Amino acid sequence: MTNEALPPWTITLGELDERMGVAIVEQSVERVVATMPVEGNRQSFGLLHGGASLAVGEAVGSWAAVIHASTLGRTAVGVDVSATHHRSVRDGVVTVTATPIHLGRTLTTHEVLITDDAGRRLCTLRITNLLLDRPIPGTVSP
Repeated sequence: MTNEALPPWTITLGELDERMGVAIVEQSVERVVATMPVEGNRQSFGLLHGGASLAVGEAVGSWAAVIHASTLGRTAVGVDVSATHHRSVRDGVVTVTATPIHLGRTLTTHEVLITDDAGRRLCTLRITNLLLDRPIPGTVSP
């Protein structure tokens, strides 16, 4: 492996992401931003499902880790995720933003914020990913 950075991986939505209505707004090593509608992702009391928040938060945080890993010729897999739900929402679109806390050669840690249309914090996630010497699935190794 050379010391020269490789081009970053471009996010590809998975089946669950598509079903949840996730849309990518921004993607870079420094920040990944996505949106998701509340409609279609509610629990039985009409609120955004906590599991939907975790699923989209883990996806966005993992994408951020893979983008970083790809510049090193590596991939990333999740090893830990935790979340705190601060408030609920019944409608609108949530914004999911992942920013790095630590970008290493072995581990990455990202903070993922989920906010409502008014910018209020709904959920905070922290995700740690392990970087592996494997090609990113669906891509050609360098």
